[in-house]
Amino acid sequence: MTMKKLPGRRWPLGLATAVAAILANAPQAAEDPQITVERGARVFQENCASCHGADLGGYLAPALNKERLKGRSATSLRSTIMAGSFDTLMPPFYGKLSDEDIRSAVKYISSTDKLDPQWTMDDIKKSLKVYVADESTLPDKPAYAIDNMDDLIGVAARGRHGRGEGSKAVFINSATNTKVGEVPTESAAHIIEFNPANPRWAYVKTDTAEVYKVDLYSMKIVRAVKTGLNGPSLGVSRDGKYLMAGSFVPHFAVLLNADTLEPLKYFKLEGKDPDGKFVTSDSGMITGTPYADIFAIALENSGQVWVVDLDKPDFPVTQITDVGRHLHDAFLSHGGKNLMIASYDDSIVAAIDLEQRKIIKKLPAGCVPHVGGGSVVKVNGRTLGFGTNFGDCDHEVVSVWDLDKMEVVKQVPVLGGTESPAAHPNAPYVAVDIISKDRRARTIQLIDKNTLEVARTLDVGGHAYFPEYNASGKLLYVSAGYTGDEVVAFDSHTLDRVASFTMESPAGIFSRARARFMTRGLAPGDL
Repeated sequence: MTMKKLPGRRWPLGLATAVAAILANAPQAAEDPQITVERGARVFQENCASCHGADLGGYLAPALNKERLKGRSATSLRSTIMAGSFDTLMPPFYGKLSDEDIRSAVKYISSTDKLDPQWTMDDIKKSLKVYVADESTLPDKPAYAIDNMDDLIGVAARGRHGRGEGSKAVFINSATNTKVGEVPTESAAHIIEFNPANPRWAYVKTDTAEVYKVDLYSMKIVRAVKTGLNGPSLGVSRDGKYLMAGSFVPHFAVLLNADTLEPLKYFKLEGKDPDGKFVTSDSGMITGTPYADIFAIALENSGQVWVVDLDKPDFPVTQITDVGRHLHDAFLSHGGKNLMIASYDDSIVAAIDLEQRKIIKKLPAGCVPHVGGGSVVKVNGRTLGFGTNFGDCDHEVVSVWDLDKMEVVKQVPVLGGTESPAAHPNAPYVAVDIISKDRRARTIQLIDKNTLEVARTLDVGGHAYFPEYNASGKLLYVSAGYTGDEVVAFDSHTLDRVASFTMESPAGIFSRARARFMTRGLAPGDL
């Protein structure tokens, strides 16, 4: 699984305007020997790289390098760093960084070309940290009250500055709406995956590509490994024996032993794109499947899907080419045999048969399809897939496909761009988050599964994203960021607010039940 772009944080225009005015009128001092490119490089990597990319080439936030910043004054860049960026996740760094740090960072990004940093197999091996050497010393049952581990909800809390004290994975018992634990992640947590074969293990991946193995019984990190410099994608095999982690920086994926986090094989991501150009590639989504001992991985830039066989010597790869331009997220259907993968630039979702390892059909998907983890529901004898679109278009929709006939059923008009759909067999609605950059972004919309019409619009009290139903389907959880800084739980039928949990910049929400449901909206018997 992977997520890429996160909607922004709002900061008061008055603060940015005041800072800009102060800087514009400030006397220009002689060059300070404390302001250096070397210092700026350190400041950037410690404070900015998790969002802007370790290569200065962009990641969750725009690229910051010599070419892109051409024509920008040092004063305007200092102003942005000090005051934060309006309507983005970037907070003010005034008071967190010294003036010398900020000036050095500006000097560094303004004078440095996009980098090509490396992270090798040896780097991965050397980065492995063991916090609990003897796992037999861990408790044999949860150290907190919970009847069913599937009731756990994990939340990736980014923290105020994308790292530090507020960056953590938070876990909630959704049956009682109580927080049962949290683990610090140093930099912003992005993805939480659960081991489908053993309920005690979870894996948290950060924006700076650390992977943590978490014991859910004790809420302790037992091992950690750094699998790259930036990149959110992470998958777990159906037997719980393997992980695969993919990177944006550098362009590779690595297969890990899920028990020890030791790296097993390094895959350089490259190939011909749909236009015939040979390119290296960011890693898009990575997913295991209940259908077979395989991983599927999207090569974003080269428009390919690779299938990695886990039960064959040396883990061979089958390459499926010409899938689409700029691939990213995907979801599974039909027992995990079919993969539905979004192509941003072609505005399609490509259906791939993982058994035959070929493209079935390319389906229209609206503007800049970003299907998140997808949603699949069984309604009136049909298998319907739901896909979100976060492009800013004249006609913003949620696409609905008949996954048996492989055809578009409807494109449901919604308030704005959307990022992540959520569904459950026991809930009447498919929930989508609105990510448009205005007050609409405080809302989620609820699409009736039978009528395929928007039935309700909810204001969640902050910038809304990443809705997720709990295991029973009785509750719907939504991150309410920015001024909200909380996760809110709603009754899935009445849509009444029933609980909330305070945390800094909550983002992705992940139900432990996903490991059994395969795709949100399906029941285990639907596999």
